Amino acid sequence: MGDNFRDQLIEDSRFLRSDRRMDTELVDKLILQLNRIYPQILSDKEATRFRNLDVPTSVRLGELLTHLQGKGEEACREFYRALHLHVEEVYFSLPTRLRLRDPLTYSSVYQQRYIMNDRGPLFFLGCFSIAVGMALLYYYSEDKLMGGSRALGMAALGLKKKAQEVLIWYTEESLMK
Repeated sequence: MGDNFRDQLIEDSRFLRSDRRMDTELVDKLILQLNRIYPQILSDKEATRFRNLDVPTSVRLGELLTHLQGKGEEACREFYRALHLHVEEVYFSLPTRLRLRDPLTYSSVYQQRYIMNDRGPLFFLGCFSIAVGMALLYYYSEDKLMGGSRALGMAALGLKKKAQEVLIWYTEESLMK
C-alpha cells in the first residue's frame, strides 16, 4: 500500500480489530484523546456514539477506524499519534510498522500468518467432526483393541504429571479386564 496514513490505517485496521490488547479502556482513551485535542476530527456527538458500552469493543473500534478513514489523512495521522502515546507495544506491532522496520521478514512471515487463519467455519467443523468421529470410534471399539490401551500408556511418558497419572491408570485398568 501507499505511504500515507490513510492507506496504512486501512491495512492496519484488520490487525487492530483482532488484537486483544485493544480493550474497552484503551479504545475509550483513544476516542477521548481525539475528541478533546482534535474536536474537528471527532465531535462530541461522534465520541458519544463511539463510546457506547452497549456495543462490543471490536465493533466500536471498527466503526471508529472506518470513520477516521473517511475523515482523511490528518485524522488517520492523529489516530496513530494517540495510539503511540497510549500503547506503544500495540503501535510498534502494527503490520505497517513491522514492514517499515524490517521489510524482508515482514513480507514472508506476517502475510503467511493471515493466510493460515482465514480457513473459515467449514474448516473448523470438518476438523471437529473428524476428532469427534475418532473419539467415538475409539470409545465403541475399546473392547476389540487391547493394543490401543498400551499405546496410551506409552503416550503418557511425555505429558505432565496429572495427565500421566490418568493415562497410566486407564492403561492398568484395561489390562486387568
